[in-house]
Amino acid sequence: MNISLRSQRPATASRGSGGRVPLLALGTFAVGTDAFVVAGFLPEMAGELGVSEAAAGASVTVFAICYAVFSPMLASATATVPRRRLLVAALLVLGLANLGTALAPNFAVLIASRVLAALGAAAYTPNAGAVASSLVPQERRGRALALVVSGLTVATAIGVPLGGLASRVMGWRTALGLVALLCVLIGIGLAVLLPALAGGARVPLAARLAVLRNPGVRVILPVTALGMAAAYTAYAYAIPAFGAVGIRTETVQWMLFLYGIGAVAGAQSSGRFTDRFGGIRVLIVGYAVMAATLAALGSLSLSNASLPVLVGVLAFTWGASSWCQTPPQQHRLVAAAPNEAPLVIALNSSGIYIGIGLGTLIGGVAGTGNAIWMFFSGAAIAVATAAFLIATSRAGGRNAPKEAI
Repeated sequence: MNISLRSQRPATASRGSGGRVPLLALGTFAVGTDAFVVAGFLPEMAGELGVSEAAAGASVTVFAICYAVFSPMLASATATVPRRRLLVAALLVLGLANLGTALAPNFAVLIASRVLAALGAAAYTPNAGAVASSLVPQERRGRALALVVSGLTVATAIGVPLGGLASRVMGWRTALGLVALLCVLIGIGLAVLLPALAGGARVPLAARLAVLRNPGVRVILPVTALGMAAAYTAYAYAIPAFGAVGIRTETVQWMLFLYGIGAVAGAQSSGRFTDRFGGIRVLIVGYAVMAATLAALGSLSLSNASLPVLVGVLAFTWGASSWCQTPPQQHRLVAAAPNEAPLVIALNSSGIYIGIGLGTLIGGVAGTGNAIWMFFSGAAIAVATAAFLIATSRAGGRNAPKEAI
């Protein structure tokens, strides 16, 4: 008998849920690794496909923008599909897309495979969180959702450096083949372990996007996109960017690891700080740290100094300031539209990927050899984001709490 996500009772949800939520989180880990792993082997991929590193970086932009566009469309189109079937299909599509990327004979095929990967990722991530919260009792649903979402940040801490290391040992195509295999294995696990979960009611796309008429939501979502754009002007081009500040290619993986550890620390701590100090204050501090970090990296690239310990510290603060944004932004959105929390959180995810795509595009404008542009443009966008946040902080919507700055 199917269990509806809409009517399922906590007592029913709690039975036999052990292991399923971590498996769902492993799926978001695979999605995150797929989205960000290119940073670890961009030069090799560009060289083999005969394109510039800036052009190869456009594959990140394509994935991110397609994810942002497809996510609300797929949510509407697949609303009634049973959740187990949808999640398994999404992971299989993602695995097939990664295999296509691994075997791509040219850049055009690689871009097409990235579009397919975005389809799979956009179908998986929002639904994985919804399913996870339905598998546990009411009092544990917040933790279940946090665990699933943490798969994305953990991917930046572990998946991306491991992917880069695998590409050095076995080649970038084999590394992507391993990501494809991981997607398939997780899909098989979910097919075996997940209970039958019915879909929800069909909601037209226009109705889903009606929340954008909320003035609070309209001023909060741009902060997400701008903040992530600031963070990602240089991240997709990590190897040449870190090379410009004296880090050897074989050492970049350690810097990516420090970035990832910072991402996890920033995401985990900002939630607690938001509860204590309010989302706006946390965000302002985060953007100040991000601007200072990127400006410091830009200054190091100008000086030609080799200070690996300092760069390591800056890699950590870069990651922390990049990923500290999500909890306070979600808090602000839910406060602005409390009756439409799942939808505004999904829109926030779209905003994250729009920002990643935009930042990667801006970072590649002057070419990947121009780390000065990448770092300082990111710092400038971080300052602009903080200014926009302060200017609009009093327009948080009728339902949003007024926060002191």
